Amino acid sequence: MASRTLISSGSPFEAKIGYSRAVVSGEFIFVSGCTGYDYKTSTLAPSITAQTEQTFQNIASALAAAGASMKDVVRVRYILPDRNDFLETWPILQKWLGDVRPAATMIQAGLMEEEMKIEVEVTARRRVPSGGEERVWS
Repeated sequence: MASRTLISSGSPFEAKIGYSRAVVSGEFIFVSGCTGYDYKTSTLAPSITAQTEQTFQNIASALAAAGASMKDVVRVRYILPDRNDFLETWPILQKWLGDVRPAATMIQAGLMEEEMKIEVEVTARRRVPSGGEERVWS
């Protein structure tokens, strides 16, 4: 059976709701949906771009606590209340995941707070030394 490690961000919601920021199970790391909430300043920026940047900083922190990095991300889900905002996030997504190119899905759905403009969930797999290659599906 694979070992299981819980990663916490220190958010009080984790205990109140009953979840972890991330769960490490074997070689996989499952990062819960992250928003643009800045835990250091207890603020949420008003713009989609600032929230997206902070969201990825939060994800990177969770992955680092699990012994991984953004380069280990294999799956990403973007959740936005307004799909029309998605285009504005693309430069930030390119910055964080452009070289990684994980499988991805964008969903339009309501988020917990009206001020939240994006939530991102990722799955990562710790790298095992091998000769990875890009394949084109045809």
